[in-house]
Amino acid sequence: MSLLVILLPAVASGHYLYTTSSDGQRPGQTGQATLDLLPRAGRGVEVVAVVPARLLSWHKALLPRGTRARSPRLHAILAGLLEDGLLQDPQDVHFALGPEPAADGRQWIATCSRTWLAAQLQALAQVGRPAARIAPAIWPHAGATQATVVGQPGDAWLLASGQAIANGALALPLTPQALMLVQPPDTGSEAAGSAPRLAAEPAVAEAAEQLLGAAVALVAPAQRLLDASQSPWNLAQGAFSRGGAAGLAKRLARGWRHLLHAPQWRPLRWGLVLLVVVQLLGLNLWRQQVRADLAARRAQIDAALTRSFPQVPVVVDAPVQMEREVAVLRRQTGALSAGDLEPMLDALAQAQDASLVPAALEFTPGQLRLDGVQLRAQAVADLQARLRQQGYALQASDTTLTLRLETVP
Repeated sequence: MSLLVILLPAVASGHYLYTTSSDGQRPGQTGQATLDLLPRAGRGVEVVAVVPARLLSWHKALLPRGTRARSPRLHAILAGLLEDGLLQDPQDVHFALGPEPAADGRQWIATCSRTWLAAQLQALAQVGRPAARIAPAIWPHAGATQATVVGQPGDAWLLASGQAIANGALALPLTPQALMLVQPPDTGSEAAGSAPRLAAEPAVAEAAEQLLGAAVALVAPAQRLLDASQSPWNLAQGAFSRGGAAGLAKRLARGWRHLLHAPQWRPLRWGLVLLVVVQLLGLNLWRQQVRADLAARRAQIDAALTRSFPQVPVVVDAPVQMEREVAVLRRQTGALSAGDLEPMLDALAQAQDASLVPAALEFTPGQLRLDGVQLRAQAVADLQARLRQQGYALQASDTTLTLRLETVP
């Protein structure tokens, strides 16, 4: 399943930044377009809507035991817990729980405008690009501080997240004061070494370098969108959640894509490849060993034929040739074979039912036919079972029994 990642506009511009990807790791087609000109999202394409960082706020709270993202009263519970810290009416706020609680038991909660988000998702759905997931542009995490300057000249924003950020993640206009929030004061080499390395999009890299007084790493907007699509957060909760079979299929496809392409699964992928290679090598060695054993057995059979019948000039099919030579030898010495009349009559006499009295016999080498026989079906079945043990097959048809030698001597 491929990806179509769309950055929802923070202001009503009519244009959407987007990128596509076949594996979720490398950007494909990238650009800005109006809704109706976005790439198609047909079968096999997962649409991920990314909420701009400036429209998100982050809160941390200790939730009542048993509260989950799918809890029916989640909105009421979160509205009561966070009412004092919200700038909007709780009824117009969308709440989303983080993927897992922090070490202290409290859990991060993302909030944004419910009205704005609903309008954006409805607009995507109307043009045939319904969002399967909603990801934040940045999110709180327990690692080192990550700071990125994004936007356009004259409208540059500083996005930062990490353990050292008090509110988990922040989005501020790019100013010297904003940089001070993500950089510790220069009190020595140790503090300077702990300062985060800033990254910036190419359009605002010059402005970031002028404020920082040093070079910054460049990050493409498309790569930033892809990184957001891999977030452990999914803001599609509550009224915006997508459940049922369609949601399950999307999650399975996402997990499969992640397994095939994500860097953290590379050791497992190489291990599976190595396991397959080892199995193939083992099967090849086993096949060669079996072939060698068969060749050795054929050689032993051929040697037995040439020792027993030196007159055979060329060995083509040793078992068939040996049977033929034995049959010739038996005819020359007058010995009886299992396909002769006497042994077949003897086998029939040992196995026959007391009521088996044929009216006529017809014999050809390896086959004895008995006409005028009246037997019950059960008696015929018992007779067939006893004769099969002696190497004969018995067929019954009306009042006729036909006895054949199963293996030709």
